[in-house]
Amino acid sequence: MGSQALTGRMADVALAFAREGRPAVEPRPASTVILLRDTAAGPEVYLLRRQRSMAFAAGMTVFPGGRVDATDSTIADSWAGPPPAFFAARFGCDEQTATAYVAAAVRETFEESGVLLAGPSTESVVGDTTGDDWEADRVALETRELGFADFLHRRGLVLRADLLGPWAHWITPEFEPRRYDTQFFVAALPAGQVTRDVTSESDQVAWLRPADAVAAVDVAELLMLPPTYLCCADLVPYATVADVLAAAADREIHPILPGLRVEDEQAYLETP
Repeated sequence: MGSQALTGRMADVALAFAREGRPAVEPRPASTVILLRDTAAGPEVYLLRRQRSMAFAAGMTVFPGGRVDATDSTIADSWAGPPPAFFAARFGCDEQTATAYVAAAVRETFEESGVLLAGPSTESVVGDTTGDDWEADRVALETRELGFADFLHRRGLVLRADLLGPWAHWITPEFEPRRYDTQFFVAALPAGQVTRDVTSESDQVAWLRPADAVAAVDVAELLMLPPTYLCCADLVPYATVADVLAAAADREIHPILPGLRVEDEQAYLETP
């Protein structure tokens, strides 16, 4: 178990929670995708820095992702790859919830990076999403003017669940006023597609080797919440993206809920 002294807003919130003994907010389901690409120096991960005006994780460097939408579980007829039952068994949840987690992962990745893990058939992936028509659909999804199932149906696409590998499961600490029950996935950047700095929720994006991301956090050049930091640390040993995806196939997924410890008016976050 690791212990991290909390500072700033997070420390204030944690201490107030401990003093007041208020009940924890129910966490909302969410999905995050660790998007990877191979380079001569090893795999790189795609990272975004959240706007400092955001209500949750302001200024933090994160992977693409966000909360599950009410319509995400309705895409079952536009699905290719392992069935929802496979993901339900990995996540320890029902099939409808698993469907929503996977759909949210693909939708949020498209909304926040322009990368779409879907294709016209079970063996193909969209090759380019940089056109104006794709951008119009991305914005409509982001503003919830367009549902994800309707988007897939209209374009004749199927979600490629086989391109996603379950990687981790984190739950926001109980003291936070905004809490998420988040499934982390790994996925390779599809051939022909490029990431784009498009989402209004971030002010900076970058591709970094996991080891470089970890080192940047260690010297306070980047700010990360523990799940992002530890997922990057987990990826350091892998030499290729294929190695990461192979590891995901056998990886045991257990929910991780960081705890709170208070000593002498100092709050500490307890994480694995």
